[in-house]
Amino acid sequence: MSNMIGVGPFITIPLLMSALGGPQALAGWLVALVIVAADGLVWSELGAMYPGSGGTYRYLRDGLGATYVGRLLSFLFIWQFLLSGPLEIASGYIGFANYTKYLWPGLPAGGSIGIAVVIGLLNIALLYRRIESIGRLTVVLWVGTMATTLAVIATGAVHFDPAKAFDIDPGAFKFSMGLLIGLGAATRIGIYDYLGYYDICYLGDEVRDPGRVIPRSVLLSVAAVGLLYIAVNLSVIGTVSWRTFVPASAHPESDFIVSIVMERIYGRPVAMVFTGFVLWTAFGSVFALLLGYSRIPYAAALDGTFFRAFARLHPTKAFPHVSLLVMGVVAILASALSLGTVIDALVTTRILVQFIGQTVVLIYLRRTKPDVPRPFRMWLYPWPAVIAIGGWTFVYATSGFELLAFGAALLGAGVVVFEVWSRTRT
Repeated sequence: MSNMIGVGPFITIPLLMSALGGPQALAGWLVALVIVAADGLVWSELGAMYPGSGGTYRYLRDGLGATYVGRLLSFLFIWQFLLSGPLEIASGYIGFANYTKYLWPGLPAGGSIGIAVVIGLLNIALLYRRIESIGRLTVVLWVGTMATTLAVIATGAVHFDPAKAFDIDPGAFKFSMGLLIGLGAATRIGIYDYLGYYDICYLGDEVRDPGRVIPRSVLLSVAAVGLLYIAVNLSVIGTVSWRTFVPASAHPESDFIVSIVMERIYGRPVAMVFTGFVLWTAFGSVFALLLGYSRIPYAAALDGTFFRAFARLHPTKAFPHVSLLVMGVVAILASALSLGTVIDALVTTRILVQFIGQTVVLIYLRRTKPDVPRPFRMWLYPWPAVIAIGGWTFVYATSGFELLAFGAALLGAGVVVFEVWSRTRT
């Protein structure tokens, strides 16, 4: 739960408001809700149909079988995940460092990167042990995460000012190419905030009655996170005018906007304590993410569909230490980037192979294997699949040339590596 309800809205509200220059950016957040709701039905059907662990990797592998395309897409998913997964973790490190600046106003230039590196190393160190010893710490971190989120919502509910929350400039929704690009940017941020609604699909082997539990968990997660996060967004912009922190690049205090909210209402001492809870939430998020994500390349390597080195276990503690170290180090390196760049890159790199790819697999299976048992069937098929593909295409197309070029280069390199690797194995 720590990577589903985490630090996202605490660090992205200024970026979200800056995407369209005001509260109208919440429209992008609502577009993201439509996309993930439709996509959640994709995850629900595939997760119930292929309930083993692995998520997208398993759906691509089992859905397309031992064909060349099936093997290639399974490999490419893990290939891009070695970057997109650490980028998501890095966003938490960056958020942690940004909120530390509220507690340490005189933090020297470059200090934020140093803090992110220290937190990244600490995260690896805490996870460098047997899985059995991690459970209690995960629960403790999750309790802090929920307490922080609910505290923000309660504060916002008491001090909410509709005039501030809905202070929208005239002509804000006038149609233009700029509006579409800004809407795409806001939607990417909204999707980032939602990431985690499908995490149960990565742990299908550990779920009892997966045909019922997985769809229920995915769809309830979308609804619950949607309600919590819209409440957090409105709590902040209904308490502090968005004009005081937009654009985010021109307002350093936007790096710790929730601390500013608490300071204006309760004073700096209380805000400092609350900032400590935000840091707790940020660390809880990255801890859960690195724990879960490090197991995905390991599972693929065990199946023989990715580099064998990632299947190595620690000689005495029996955990996938190679996968943990690779993803942990990449996340630390990525924390030197800006938060906006990290979010855009991690969302964009997942779209083609993961989100659109598995939706196409679902449609393919409906046409080629209509009689295969499906414990859960997508409601109103094929419309949610069509909406999901259309929504992901919109987000991808509005990502900007640099991101599109980077994503294409990453996939192209993956295809080359797959071909070379495949030939060395035969």
